[in-house]
Amino acid sequence: MTKGVVPQQLLSPTGAIAIIVGIVIGAGIFKTPSMVAGITGDVGWALTIWIAGSLISIMGALCYAELATAFPHAGGDYHFLTRAYGKNVSFLYGWAKAMVINTGSIALLAFVFGDYMTKVLPIGANSTIYWAALIVVVLTLINLIGIHTSAGIQSFLTILEVCGLLAIIVAGFGIFTAPLPIVENPPLFSSNPQLGMLGLGMVFVLLTFGGWNESAYISAELKGTSKTVVTVIVASLAVITVIYLLVNLALINGLGLKVLASSKAAPAELLGLAFGPLGENLLALFVAIAALTSINATMIVGARANYAMGEDWQGLRKMSRWESSRGSPSIAHLVQGLISLALVGFGALQSDGFEAMVEFTAPVFWIFLFLVGLSLFILRFKDPSVRPFKVPLYPITPLIFCASCGYLAYSSIMYAHSKGAVAISAYVMMAGLVALMYLRLKKSTNN
Repeated sequence: MTKGVVPQQLLSPTGAIAIIVGIVIGAGIFKTPSMVAGITGDVGWALTIWIAGSLISIMGALCYAELATAFPHAGGDYHFLTRAYGKNVSFLYGWAKAMVINTGSIALLAFVFGDYMTKVLPIGANSTIYWAALIVVVLTLINLIGIHTSAGIQSFLTILEVCGLLAIIVAGFGIFTAPLPIVENPPLFSSNPQLGMLGLGMVFVLLTFGGWNESAYISAELKGTSKTVVTVIVASLAVITVIYLLVNLALINGLGLKVLASSKAAPAELLGLAFGPLGENLLALFVAIAALTSINATMIVGARANYAMGEDWQGLRKMSRWESSRGSPSIAHLVQGLISLALVGFGALQSDGFEAMVEFTAPVFWIFLFLVGLSLFILRFKDPSVRPFKVPLYPITPLIFCASCGYLAYSSIMYAHSKGAVAISAYVMMAGLVALMYLRLKKSTNN
């Protein structure tokens, strides 16, 4: 292991797209279409929300593309916050990512994986917890082997995940299956949902699109020119948008809006109609693969945030060790894996581990993403260096992105408050302040 070694450009554009698609397309796409259909009660409004969510995500991705091409670094948005606000703010973000954002997402997805794998292959009374803990350990070990192995597995898992979604699309449009019952949907835009309800639907859609921001963490390791980052980000969002729209259209066509809105497992119902009991059983496996894909991708980018913190803070220096032969920050991966396992244990003590992870991760995530959006304006003023890529329609594009992040931050805080979980996020950030003061004190003492 060599100290001081920096990331190299070992990641292909295809591997990068697989990582981004794998992060974004998770278990949410199997649940959100029903929720949006129920909220809007109209095919036209439902599809409009999905398209609007895609456009907002692309706006955010373009903002990140400008920052990533101007300041490529394995620290991703942690690095952008450092340049815009200084080390204190970026440390708190890195702390939040290490303690709740990335590790909470890993634990959340591990519970999803465990829930669905239990339906396929139960392993005892606490099967969900055992599967969740096991997958965290296994994928951490895979990532310790190196970026080539983890990116290769990511590409394979993403293909399987997309195949599962294609099965839904095939079933919904009656391709290669028995004819489906004919359903009738009301005319487009025949109802007028309240603005607040449309906003709630947008919250769920944007959460389902969430994760594209992690592309910034691989900008320093991507092969090609700086503009390759832009191509990778836009191509990833385009693929995701097409898949999401086709899945929604397939569910609406195959089940009808009314059934879709009332169903708790719409994709399972659709596959059951098209392929019989086998289709319903396969869906559990597809959801498990979707969760697995997102866990692995989150681990890849999350460890790089830990690496960046190790570079900046003497007291965390061990996390900055980069193994050039593997293209991997091994200590950062180990730290991430241990915290994720601890959160799996915490979630196991709650009535619903998945819900517990959502409650205390979402508010912190959207607050800091809002700050990253503002950093685009700040860095254009503070550091007007050459930009290989500039976000189109500046400043309108980043303003819309910031407004969306602000709205989601508010909505997630209100949701956490309704569940009595805001205090947990506050305690985590207070602990981060204590850790920051300790590191500052230790640094001044050493000097």
